Amino acid sequence: MNSFLFSNEALDEPNTEEQYADFWDILVVDDEEDIHQVTKLVLSDFQFEEKTLRFHHAYSAQQAMEILQSEDKISVGLIDVVMESNHAGLDLIKYIRNDIANHDIRLILRTGQPGEAPEESVIRDYDINDYKNKTELTAVKLKTLLYSALRSHRDIQTIERHKQGLERIINASSSFLQCDSVRDFASTILSHVSDVLGLKDNDIYCAAAVNNQKDAATQFKLLAASGEGIEPSSNVIPNSVKNLFIESHNRKTSCKTHHEYIGYFPSRCGGETMLYVSKESALQHTDYQLLEFFSNNIALAYDNLKLRETVKESQKELSYILGEAVEKRSKETGSHVRRVAHYSMLLAQLYGLSDYQSEIIKLASPLHDIGKISIPDNILNKPAKLTADEWQIMQTHAQIGHEILQNSANEILQCGATIAHQHHEKWDGSGYPQGLTGESINIVGRITALADVFDALGSDRCYKKAWPLEKVLTLIQSEKAKQFDPKLVDLFMQNIDQFIAIRDSYPD
Repeated sequence: MNSFLFSNEALDEPNTEEQYADFWDILVVDDEEDIHQVTKLVLSDFQFEEKTLRFHHAYSAQQAMEILQSEDKISVGLIDVVMESNHAGLDLIKYIRNDIANHDIRLILRTGQPGEAPEESVIRDYDINDYKNKTELTAVKLKTLLYSALRSHRDIQTIERHKQGLERIINASSSFLQCDSVRDFASTILSHVSDVLGLKDNDIYCAAAVNNQKDAATQFKLLAASGEGIEPSSNVIPNSVKNLFIESHNRKTSCKTHHEYIGYFPSRCGGETMLYVSKESALQHTDYQLLEFFSNNIALAYDNLKLRETVKESQKELSYILGEAVEKRSKETGSHVRRVAHYSMLLAQLYGLSDYQSEIIKLASPLHDIGKISIPDNILNKPAKLTADEWQIMQTHAQIGHEILQNSANEILQCGATIAHQHHEKWDGSGYPQGLTGESINIVGRITALADVFDALGSDRCYKKAWPLEKVLTLIQSEKAKQFDPKLVDLFMQNIDQFIAIRDSYPD
């Protein structure tokens, strides 16, 4: 022990934050002041990976427990066995591993009385990383021991950062899958990049872009950029970032510098997604790996979103085509179903339904009269008033429309089945085919009923001319709480300018 005991003078601890900007925390637990002094002296110039040491001193196991309760970043503990009791150090080991479940700190037992704690049994029975007799710890051996312990702790921390980062990537990826639009997707990127790296939003700069692999490198489209919001102009980002997007496009590969990362991921359909991230301090190897995983997930999620948008667009067009086919058969206006779709979505939004629900109603409402496909032409296109028997046949289109659509598992067609079935029900129970009343009529049926009547009255039909707007609004007001949901009527009248704007956007 005395081979490196050079001084009994107390060593001053550095006290400036600058000196502790980068350090490893070391806990020295021993009831002998000389051990603390010598340990600090021998390790005073010690560095590992350009980081110095900061010491925490405990003179009993109890004092060490108190330090460990307040300090959660200690890398190595140098622990004496015999202190306030012959097994105080061993009790401290149990406390660290079992009571506070700290399995990251590297624990090294040092003893001057090996007979009190035989090496083999201690190594076997206690979760420690090394066991040394104080008499064999020369200066060189102590430093060698610390290098090994810190390297082990560094690797554990790296694994933990990967684990936490991957967990955040998984959480972020689930958020991407819930996005219903590119705008939602872009906003989600900005909100999750800093989280994946475990940083604050203002600690990094982020930009995401998409392009086609065969297009010019300068034609990329920004999805999002820090401080610039969603889908901004490409002119708002620094030229250095633009150049990295262009370079990644031309090289068809990810790029990185000391402070920057740009991930490049092509899709099977010919597109490409790029993510740029930078921070003032250097990006670590772990950061690059997490960003690579995250960028790959962004690319996959974006491709999935675009595919879903394509499917949704196809579904919308199919709904319009089917709805318009029925309208054409009944010699009605071709834009009726498109106006009804947009009226219905606006009413749904005003009513307080989510954007997702409102979009479903928009896609499903064009199918409201799909059952008319079964109505004979002589009834469907009769210019005069229908007889009682003819009216009874005409009314069957609601039930038939429901039967056509109800067996589909598709959410849009399921909603369309409900709308077809209930858009002729009335608030006061006088409608058909079920005579439902009030809120027992599904909200999608109540919404489409009002949208359909507003457009039908204002359009030419084989049995009538279009009504003036004032007459249509008077009729709707008079049917409040009779034919129509009173809340929907109020919302409709309060926002009539928006409905007129839709009508004017889709003329016959």
